[in-house]
Amino acid sequence: MKAFLSVVAFVGGVIVAAILINHFVFQSYYVDGTSMTPTLRNNDRLIIDKVERTVALAGGKHYIPKRGQIVVLDSSLVDRTGHNEQLIKRVIGLPGETIDIKTDGTVTIHSKERPEGFDPDQELDLHLATTYVESALSVTIPDNEVFVMGDNREPGGSFDSRSFGPVESDKIQGRLIARIFPLNETKIF
Repeated sequence: MKAFLSVVAFVGGVIVAAILINHFVFQSYYVDGTSMTPTLRNNDRLIIDKVERTVALAGGKHYIPKRGQIVVLDSSLVDRTGHNEQLIKRVIGLPGETIDIKTDGTVTIHSKERPEGFDPDQELDLHLATTYVESALSVTIPDNEVFVMGDNREPGGSFDSRSFGPVESDKIQGRLIARIFPLNETKIF
């Protein structure tokens, strides 16, 4: 009986540890769709780092990733088909900045440090398709929020902040650190 209880305690401890690791440290994630093409593809397997988010929250702060980081957003954002699912997007704009997207695809961010504006894709050395918007868009990003976009910027390519606006920091689950599958495309981000 004592051996049985030891096994049950061990298995229970492993399950609790796995849940805690998945919730606070790392999460396995797979890409479902083409919104991050060409950077990520449908069915890529990823590892999402939650440590920075956990540390920020433990310190009573908001987790604001850096510009250019790819993040997973929680399922409270509803996609175009009405499904609640996690989304994976790239952080483009940060709190306090104004992002302007023109119908010709020009993306400009204005900040206190750079009031003249800059092209975030050029700054991040991204070579993506022209950013599509039906009509010109200008958004000032509130405190503790970020503006995210998929790398597939073509019409219908990505459901992102161009549709649902800036994302509150508490909706960010973590950031991409590695693609682990397919094996021939393994990469650290």
